Amino acid sequence: MPISLPLQTMSVEEKLQVMEAVWDDLSRHADQMQPPPWHGKVLDAMEAAIERGEEAFDEWEAAKQRIRDSLP
Repeated sequence: MPISLPLQTMSVEEKLQVMEAVWDDLSRHADQMQPPPWHGKVLDAMEAAIERGEEAFDEWEAAKQRIRDSLP
């Protein structure tokens, strides 16, 4: 079913509201969605890199701070 939105005439705020509405709806039905096959491959590669000591996990608060620090 094609969906048509007047994107050219919508404000940024309106576009964000549409995105939030779609995300909220998807979130309510997350149990009905399957991740794409490539997700498993990426996770397997990351796990292998962690086991080899090439990658590491950061604590969430430290990761958020690092992201904030990198913003202009």
